[in-house]
Amino acid sequence: MSGGFHEIELGDTHVTGGRTITEADVTNSAGVSGDFNHLHTDAETMADTDFGERIAHGALVFSVATGLLWQSRDGEAREHVVAFYGVDHLRFVQPCFIGDTIHVEHEVVEKEPRDHPVATGVVRYDVTVLNQHDETVLACEFLSLLR
Repeated sequence: MSGGFHEIELGDTHVTGGRTITEADVTNSAGVSGDFNHLHTDAETMADTDFGERIAHGALVFSVATGLLWQSRDGEAREHVVAFYGVDHLRFVQPCFIGDTIHVEHEVVEKEPRDHPVATGVVRYDVTVLNQHDETVLACEFLSLLR
């Protein structure tokens, strides 16, 4: 993944490595967030639904996506990140299940220079999180404040 604001070009794309969503991930997400909704924690109830099984928290999938993106940056690229600046148009497109392996694909769709004491500008990425079947489970736009 490219380094600083000036090296990044509109249309640049990147694909991260994958990560499997585990039982422990879902349990820990429920514990940290306090979201013990039956969708995530009650296998018996969820077996009789259209889903057929528990689903991962949307916020968990989002968090894992941010981690995959960070891990995919090399040391130089990491040094250019001032802040995760925001997220727009977040949608949980379809469920992510325990045992699904997700990865992130993104494309640079906008660059906006900024007059900022530390950063050079904001980069907007079109972000898609896909499962092992290449089905979209989450879509959004990330904004990063970069040097």
